[in-house]
Amino acid sequence: MAEFTPETTILELGAEFFDPVEAAPFPQTILRFRNDRAAEQVGLAGLSDDAWLQHFGRFVPLPGSLTGPLALRYHGHQFRTYNPDLGDGRGFLFAQCRDDQGRLMDLGTKGSGTTPWSRMGDGRLTLKGAVREILATEMLEALGVATSRTFSVIETGEKLIRSDEPSPTRAAVLVRLNHSHVRYGSFQRQAFHQNREGLTKLVDYGLTHLAPEASGPTPVAALVDHAVKGAARMAAQYMAAGFVHGVLNTDNINITGESFDYGPWRFAPAWDAGFTAAYFDHSGLYAFGRQAEALQWNLYQLGSALRLIAETDELKGPLETYPLRYRAALSDAVLGRLGVKRLGPGEDEVLVEAIQKALVTTQMDPDRFFFDWRGGVRRGASVADPHYSHDGFTDFLALIPDFAAGAPSHTYWSDEAPCTMLIDEVEALWAPIAERDDWAPLHTKIAAIRRMGKAHAQS
Repeated sequence: MAEFTPETTILELGAEFFDPVEAAPFPQTILRFRNDRAAEQVGLAGLSDDAWLQHFGRFVPLPGSLTGPLALRYHGHQFRTYNPDLGDGRGFLFAQCRDDQGRLMDLGTKGSGTTPWSRMGDGRLTLKGAVREILATEMLEALGVATSRTFSVIETGEKLIRSDEPSPTRAAVLVRLNHSHVRYGSFQRQAFHQNREGLTKLVDYGLTHLAPEASGPTPVAALVDHAVKGAARMAAQYMAAGFVHGVLNTDNINITGESFDYGPWRFAPAWDAGFTAAYFDHSGLYAFGRQAEALQWNLYQLGSALRLIAETDELKGPLETYPLRYRAALSDAVLGRLGVKRLGPGEDEVLVEAIQKALVTTQMDPDRFFFDWRGGVRRGASVADPHYSHDGFTDFLALIPDFAAGAPSHTYWSDEAPCTMLIDEVEALWAPIAERDDWAPLHTKIAAIRRMGKAHAQS
């Protein structure tokens, strides 16, 4: 287990980037989930449950880290409409530390109370919302998506009123662990206020603490190049996972290209470009097949903000690499999930196109497909699946033998069906919690997801 290595690097940015706040005084703190696997990586797995509740329910500062919570300031485009009244409205940055790889990590909250940016909201999180975030992050991590991790969920004993779900409903405070809460919207806020010094500070902070390996002809170009690489990877990993984030606004995208801030997410039941997650996404702006486009649009908003301190040509070069990087990342993500050999960029892209054609044409469950063909060899019950006799699979079936890496060895691949996370399953896991406070099905599912993750890592 790593040793806890506290940090306070966010303070280098200065007071114009955050507001000191206090956590809500919750009536109760009932521990519902602690992610000891993540805690081991930052040296906190040794905390007793009582100490855990004090730090992540009462927000007693971690030794050597921030002495009090900070609500970060930012702006953002929300469904492509600029909003200058954003900021951490129901969360804050609680602590910073290093993980076992030496990376700077943030411990941030959701549902921890009101801040100056709450905009008439109550600053709380429903317990169901917290459970949904556990499931999203666990599933994405298991599928190889670069994601924040749900670190802690503590029920708070409050009853919340929500217009879009049965109320009153139970409340919780969640802590997430991720590699920075510096968003594209953090840069947009500084540009909105014409703060050149603030933008320069953010660029320096990003390059020093978050992307020291980034390179380019200028510091701004290096950071944008890093952002482009991360966004292309994230879009590709979403596609391979069959995942729809739902709200890819610029305030929900961080500079490290790590997925976070989960609300109305869904896993798609079929490879359907028009499948949406958010009931309020009436135009399908953030639909499954439009996520790569959405992230590219967001990158250009980041570039627009940085024009205050950089020449257009500095930004144009890295921004224009996005399409090529996305295609390469899509091959990596899709063939990585399939667990097959790589033959080269051209051949790999042809196979990915054949896979997409097959899944679109047949509307087969993507989870089932990737499970059946792991290693490039069809196995078990999949032999009788009628989808594979469809004309849509003709190209794939002709190509896959050259990519085959052999049958995988982990026992997961001998199961009757893949581990999945469709919306009906989410509701089925929530029901026993809501009805009789039964958490056993949730913990069983988490164990199954982590087993799947091990299977992906081993073969």
